Amino acid sequence: MSKIVIKNARIVNEGKIIEGDMLVSGDRIERIDSSIDSDGKEINAEGLILMPGIVDDQVHFREPGLTYKADIASESRAAVSGGTTSFMEMPNTKPSCLTQELLQDKYDIAQKSAYCNYSFFMGASNDNIEEVLKTNRHDVCGLKVFMGSSTGNMLVDEPKTLENIFSQVDMLIATHCEDEATIRSNMAWYKDRFGQEIDAKEHGFIRSEEGCLLSSSMAIDMAEKYDTRLHILHISTAIETELFGNSKPLSEKRITSEVCVHHLHFEASQYEQLGNKIKCNPAIKEGYNKKELWRALLDDRLDIIATDHAPHTQEEKSKHYLEAPSGLPLVQHSLDIMMHHYQKGDISLERIIEKMCHAPSVCFNLRERGFLREGYFADFVIYDPQHEWTVSKDNILYKCAWSPLEGRKLKGRVKSTYVNGKEVYNCSAQTFVQGQGTRLKFH
Repeated sequence: MSKIVIKNARIVNEGKIIEGDMLVSGDRIERIDSSIDSDGKEINAEGLILMPGIVDDQVHFREPGLTYKADIASESRAAVSGGTTSFMEMPNTKPSCLTQELLQDKYDIAQKSAYCNYSFFMGASNDNIEEVLKTNRHDVCGLKVFMGSSTGNMLVDEPKTLENIFSQVDMLIATHCEDEATIRSNMAWYKDRFGQEIDAKEHGFIRSEEGCLLSSSMAIDMAEKYDTRLHILHISTAIETELFGNSKPLSEKRITSEVCVHHLHFEASQYEQLGNKIKCNPAIKEGYNKKELWRALLDDRLDIIATDHAPHTQEEKSKHYLEAPSGLPLVQHSLDIMMHHYQKGDISLERIIEKMCHAPSVCFNLRERGFLREGYFADFVIYDPQHEWTVSKDNILYKCAWSPLEGRKLKGRVKSTYVNGKEVYNCSAQTFVQGQGTRLKFH
């Protein structure tokens, strides 16, 4: 069994920063200590950060059916270059993932092509409850319910269907919460006033704070009624943060929440510069929302940081606002964004690791991942905090080949990423190793 010892690292894990070594044996972490002697391969990490691999609980990798935008291979390759070692992917592909057969098809693709560990959400519609109830909660991360407009046949807006889902499903339900009637009414008002000349800067008013609050409140009311395990994705408004509590540890919460890096980083004033590049659902809104999202993240009302990575081609994003799709590519740069905010003093290293690595593991009851612990799978990242670089076309790995961060100078970069004890990405050599990821399992 191959052995690797990471020497002299600055280890960030479970709320602490220590100087020490980590011994990896095969696909597991064997030992973490101040000093380890081993006959294994030594990697000198002096001056570098050793951290658990990121677990991203919300990505859209577009396969099957939309692979001209992205695919599991291309986007998981981008993911490992940014320090993500496990992802959970959404069901609004083409066809939408609404049957057990279609769900298995995605797992089969990932088994052959993924660069890191993977899981896929089962999708809900207004008429597939029988298929939903067949889902195995021990090897599927959860059920995704779009309570706002979505791709294909995935808008779940019938009250009876929602009652059936929340009362019968015994696994985690992840929801996209925006009230469809509110959005349609807002859009009709803007079209009546501006015709076809609506600008991207209006996006946050069309997909409004009120629409988010109505839908999130409805989901929480239903979850409380049936004691459902509810996880609300991509919270984007100040007013929604008031719906969540912090009186219990994460492991005891029945209702949990996620905030995405773009809602923590961008604000509505940047539509003037970036336009449709930051058009997403739920929308990036006025700056006071960002301020309150940060407050709620740091006081543990918001539990997880994720990406909602949602790539589209430059051609699609260059269309008029009404025709341009929503979503932006982020999985390669999520850690970079958060480290930028660490350098600004907005958040500590320990809290970044907690919210991007530990919390997703706890929230989803993930087996033996998300932490640097003896006996756990060896998913980890070696990070160089001094590496200065600029995001540009020649280092963007998304299949769509663009980023809203293009031209941004950054300090700090992933040096190498390990999945199940194998180096899958090396920054210096620009080497990647495919096929080391495995299907995630859940308690």
